[in-house]
Amino acid sequence: MRDEYLRAALKIVDDPNILINVVSRRVKQLRRGSRALVESLEKLALEDIALREIIEGKIGYELGVVTAPVIGRSTSLPSPV
Repeated sequence: MRDEYLRAALKIVDDPNILINVVSRRVKQLRRGSRALVESLEKLALEDIALREIIEGKIGYELGVVTAPVIGRSTSLPSPV
């Protein structure tokens, strides 16, 4: 990975752990045949392509909301009286 791409991508995705996940997921997609969303005159590694896509705003991410199950509540219907 190129350091300048990494530094620029970290300005967009603040958390390095999230950046790693976004890049690795995109690299998997590129390996499976997805087209790159950026063009380059030079041969780039797939990781660098993913970083450039983030830098240029071609891809992003959303954080999911995790909900915890309520413990101790019955999910069955109340019995008739």
